[in-house]
Amino acid sequence: MNRFLRMEFILKQQTPTYWLTGIFLLFLGLPSFSQNRTGLIYGKITTSSNQYEGVIRWGKEEAIWLDYFNASKKDHNTYREYEQKSDGSQVSWLELDWDIASIWEDRNTTHQFNCQFGDIKSIKVLARKSARLQFKNGWEIDVMGEEFNDMGEGIEIQDKELGTLLIDWSRIDKIEFATAPKNVPAVKPLFGTVETNRREKFTGYVIWDRDERVISDKLDGQTKDGGVSMPFAEIKSIERKGSGCLTILKSDREFMVTGSNDVNESNRGLVVLIPGKGQVDIPWSSFKKVVFSDKEETGPAYDQFPTPKPLTGKVYLFEDKEYSGTLVYDFDETLDLETLEGTDNGIRYTIPFRNIKSIRPKNEAYSQVELRNGESLLLGGSNDVCTGNGGVLIFQKGKKEPIHVTRRKIDQILFEP
Repeated sequence: MNRFLRMEFILKQQTPTYWLTGIFLLFLGLPSFSQNRTGLIYGKITTSSNQYEGVIRWGKEEAIWLDYFNASKKDHNTYREYEQKSDGSQVSWLELDWDIASIWEDRNTTHQFNCQFGDIKSIKVLARKSARLQFKNGWEIDVMGEEFNDMGEGIEIQDKELGTLLIDWSRIDKIEFATAPKNVPAVKPLFGTVETNRREKFTGYVIWDRDERVISDKLDGQTKDGGVSMPFAEIKSIERKGSGCLTILKSDREFMVTGSNDVNESNRGLVVLIPGKGQVDIPWSSFKKVVFSDKEETGPAYDQFPTPKPLTGKVYLFEDKEYSGTLVYDFDETLDLETLEGTDNGIRYTIPFRNIKSIRPKNEAYSQVELRNGESLLLGGSNDVCTGNGGVLIFQKGKKEPIHVTRRKIDQILFEP
């Protein structure tokens, strides 16, 4: 008798029908974690002597497409001086090269640049602390990493034939990204809900102490009976208590853990990566509790990140005027993969413009930011959302000269999806 038919016969004799259904669904190969790894960073690394392919972890840090690549970019050094000449009406900018793509050319002024790994097509290494990023729309930008650790450090790759290698940045010529196959080695990111001491709750992919982010990473510290190094895979929840943390395992065993920067005031805080929203940075002083949950998905797949496109939309002025066209926000952001930053209650948000529906300046210090998921945030603490913002440049269809509108004249910016 065929072994599957024999098993079916035995189960029919001994097992209720609803158990039979569940067991045979497993035989049919329904999705499980082992088949759901497309949220992991994956690609090919070409060195001067070889090529490697597999799941990539950026040093010991970034592991999924939702993670952010951080650097600085060279940009136009003339924007700010021309901003001083503008009173918010149409002005002549003919002495500038206003091809929208020229904003990405190398210039002398630097600006911070963030984007999610899922937006990058390839990275060409230029030097120890510089690289050329190419996006899915073919646009390129040269970035520098002097103040960041995303360039210059080793890149870990789980080669499908050789296993795990740590490749020094200086050996790398190019990194090309692609969707991970379903059968790649498992790397499961932490997922859970973080609660703050103001009762705010954020659910998404969790980074503990801005470092530990997969279930094989460990929480280190001291208990009353000695030192421990707990795999996050075994932890159900962590709650801040005085100078340490009450840690509850999935077995419901409880430990008060102290004595390390994982669990005391030296902790650098938590980060939550939320699909459709962005990155939320929670300082240790605001952290109350995190409850982890088993989630099979590793996050959005590489091909779920859309092709980047220029920012477009309408700008409404208080003086009953409105302008439509391609937008340059704060003389800097031009693509929807770029990010807006701001804080609320000490919590810092980094939000891709593609997730933003509208921005409405409220006063000198804050702006109301409405997301496409329906959330509304009152953000301050950065030039993106306060009086230090340079306003918006609007490239109108069929017109050679752009419009510059200062922030104080703007009632609302409504972005096209």
